[in-house]
Amino acid sequence: MPKPLEEGRFVFYFYSNEGNEPCHTHVRKGDGVGKIWLEPDLATVYFEGFSSKEIKRINQIVFDNFELLKRKWYEHFSK
Repeated sequence: MPKPLEEGRFVFYFYSNEGNEPCHTHVRKGDGVGKIWLEPDLATVYFEGFSSKEIKRINQIVFDNFELLKRKWYEHFSK
């Protein structure tokens, strides 16, 4: 499971068997989990177990690291 980004206690990762889905990232912190599409448009798939403040922070982290996350996705799944 590649982990292209850790910010504080938020861990962003990919599942290696999901290369047939559009570019996206998963996020976790404690019991909280989420999934965010990076393509074709930046969009939340789901968030479970996060406060609204944490969701806002996650969205900001993804926005700030959008190109990094996309690049790491394509590096991993082009192998």
